[in-house]
Amino acid sequence: MEIRITAVTRKERDIVAGLLTELWGSEIIVSRGKVYLAANLPGFIAWVGDQIKGLITYHIENDQCEIVTLDSMLENHGIGSALIDSVIQKARSVGCKRVWLITSNDNIRAIRFYQRRGFDMAALHKNAIDEARKIKPQIPILGIDDIPVRHEIEFELCL
Repeated sequence: MEIRITAVTRKERDIVAGLLTELWGSEIIVSRGKVYLAANLPGFIAWVGDQIKGLITYHIENDQCEIVTLDSMLENHGIGSALIDSVIQKARSVGCKRVWLITSNDNIRAIRFYQRRGFDMAALHKNAIDEARKIKPQIPILGIDDIPVRHEIEFELCL
């Protein structure tokens, strides 16, 4: 299976918006209290043939690059890793010193995935999801495996 990674273009913004709404309940993403309209962020798409099988969005500010969303619709085929590698490459090319991201405490698979790719746990933001729900009420109370969704876990990769 050949995976092709391309930067998100203007013509794909509507597709990206629909995909984010389907996967995240809304285009709105809340991370560390900051609100993003993720469909408007730069990103990369993973294509298998003519089908989108993965999406990553990111935000660069100063010398920091935050991965805002990451989705693979075909797990265990290297799509998530290829998308992360694309963001890391972009971050390096513009002089970022750190790539970081937030995941919720219930997302055990993501926690394992990021650590296996060299990211380190940088912080635990207790009860941060309660504050995020005030902005984005679509965030569920119970998450994966019925684990209460409460905390943001911050991961980083220093470049």
